[in-house]
Amino acid sequence: MILEHVAIWTNQLEKMKDFYVKYFKAVTNDKYASDKEFNAHFESYFLSFDSTARLEIMQMSTIPQGDNANGHESSGLTHIALSAEKCSEVDEIAAMLKNDGYKLVGEPHFTGDGYYEACVLDPDGNRVEITVVP
Repeated sequence: MILEHVAIWTNQLEKMKDFYVKYFKAVTNDKYASDKEFNAHFESYFLSFDSTARLEIMQMSTIPQGDNANGHESSGLTHIALSAEKCSEVDEIAAMLKNDGYKLVGEPHFTGDGYYEACVLDPDGNRVEITVVP
């Protein structure tokens, strides 16, 4: 497994993007926005650095400020994503985690932006996505 991306909820999407571009030479994609997938207006950027790992910064009005423990999502670090090579690998890992008593908060599925993923809570309650990059 390799680290694919880390995501952060923010209430200042453009300011966050500008900060990482200006000070850390991040390269950004075009803004992704959707009103369909989340029952709220969702916007995000993927920021690329000199490594293979990326940072996703996201904004959605329904995400409250607060603590990320136990799988709750709020401003700050929201999940870590690890990349698999095939969808079947995601399925196998998700089944193994579930079998070993870990809580899946997202069964394996395709997302609207093309990822195949499952999501599990680690022992501290942090979200970990197991993904196949589109």
